[in-house]
Amino acid sequence: MRPAALPPVHRWLRPLVRFLHTEAAGGVVLLFCTAVALALANSSAAPFYADFWHARVGLTAGEWSLVKPLEWWINDGLMVLFFFVVGLEIKRELVAGELRDPRKAALPAAAALGGMIVPAAVYLLLQKDTPGARGWGVPMATDIAFVVGALALLGRRVPVGLKVLMLTLAIVDDLGAVLVIALAYTPEVSLQALGAAAVGFGLVLALRLAGARVLALFAVLGLGIWLAFVLSGVHPTVAGVLLGLLTPSHPILGRQRLRAAAAVVAQFPEGQQWQGDGYAVQQLAEAAREAISPLDRLETALHPWVAFVIVPLFALANAGVAIDLAQFRSPVALAVALGLVVGKPLGIVLFGLAAVKLGLARLPAGVNVKVLIGAGCLGGIGFTMSLFVCGLALEGELLRAGKVGTLLGSLVSAVLGAGLLVAYLPAAPSPPAPSSKEGEGERKGGDAIARVGP
Repeated sequence: MRPAALPPVHRWLRPLVRFLHTEAAGGVVLLFCTAVALALANSSAAPFYADFWHARVGLTAGEWSLVKPLEWWINDGLMVLFFFVVGLEIKRELVAGELRDPRKAALPAAAALGGMIVPAAVYLLLQKDTPGARGWGVPMATDIAFVVGALALLGRRVPVGLKVLMLTLAIVDDLGAVLVIALAYTPEVSLQALGAAAVGFGLVLALRLAGARVLALFAVLGLGIWLAFVLSGVHPTVAGVLLGLLTPSHPILGRQRLRAAAAVVAQFPEGQQWQGDGYAVQQLAEAAREAISPLDRLETALHPWVAFVIVPLFALANAGVAIDLAQFRSPVALAVALGLVVGKPLGIVLFGLAAVKLGLARLPAGVNVKVLIGAGCLGGIGFTMSLFVCGLALEGELLRAGKVGTLLGSLVSAVLGAGLLVAYLPAAPSPPAPSSKEGEGERKGGDAIARVGP
């Protein structure tokens, strides 16, 4: 007997379940690499650790060369793929996620806006008219991997609505961080290089309209656009987000075509060898590939690499800071930490509740004001994006102080947020015992919904 078809909502949540599983596991790897970086930076191996990331590597062709420190190739090269996946996530949310419905998007969008404005204001209040004032963007970001990982530790007691809220908030937060990078931390701009990048984007759009689906061709164009952004002065990670937003979110072929191709293959007599060139199998393979949108295909392929390789490498290269107790009293470190620990939850809660009071949004099921406060504290885990902005905004002793403030603020936010959620969320109910012979497919689908996230 064929298993019962899953309801549409189960199919729609599958990408979310897969995404949260990857983020939670990636958060564990990220935490491990952060600990390794801190251990190396505060050990006798510290000089080797610093020299390794400052070693210059690159490409040379005739008189042209691009030779940069290894740390630069991670921050300005590999991290472009991280931001490309961020662009894909934003596009997915706009097309088929919470951001598609204005009423559902209102709460995470308002909370994310407050979670950017208030921390920046707290930082500027403490650093006004000082050399460190340029770091106002550091406490604005929320780290998706660590937030999802923290929620995963709380298990089944975390309501689905809270997980979706925090995920959507962090994605909107990432978009805000990208705008801050593009507008506030771009010192000089080469219009000629930006014009070359615009031509590259035009070619991408033209190929999309022509129906081209050769990923290698788009990869070459993407590499050219990245190089143009490097030469333009605008941080190349912005190019990654824009390319992600341009990725098609709909498949070329529908399910009818896939079913037809599968029916042709299924009709071949069992036990006989394929004749000729296996044209029917080739058609089925092509239909299966093109029945998945480029957005889904790329996100599925790249997300594990980003979560388990690129972001951990970024942590190894950037989280290693020699801890000096005097740095905890640094005005920049305190401003960053307070921006994350105080400014983030204050902005998330106040702006979120304002959207609810104005009738623009409503709190998800299982989420009250106390739970929202705990979630807001978790939003103060800045880490990856905060360290990234820190490297753009500050330098020298101010950079080291900013990193210390990011690590301190993120740690306090994680402990405080998780503690409040443990206190305010009810204990998870015991899963009901399965009944005799219910549809297996239906039961598995229901479990997937109940366990959105690990």
